[in-house]
Amino acid sequence: MSTDELRLIGIAWRLDRLRWVPTDVLHKIVTSDGACMWPPPEDEPPDARSDQELAERLCGGCPVRDECLELELRTGGADTVGVWGGLADDDRRALHPHWLRRGERIDRGER
Repeated sequence: MSTDELRLIGIAWRLDRLRWVPTDVLHKIVTSDGACMWPPPEDEPPDARSDQELAERLCGGCPVRDECLELELRTGGADTVGVWGGLADDDRRALHPHWLRRGERIDRGER
């Protein structure tokens, strides 16, 4: 198993604490407390060399990164683009199957 795959499994495991939080509650938390929802700074967007670096710069220090990632995995699954929960789309697509295997998500019919 690769280091990257182990990292993704660790993220999926970390998100387990949110699996029973209702989606509408996660949405309220992310839209009210998410750093990306705050007024944008006057400066230019962060300069980044990779999508992962951009994700880290946009979401670094955000108090609701896990909630945002859990919400996006539930509602968008592997089909979305952009930065959510500190992960770029390629990382989220790779995380999605690991996330699905955790807990009872498959039994509950989540994508």
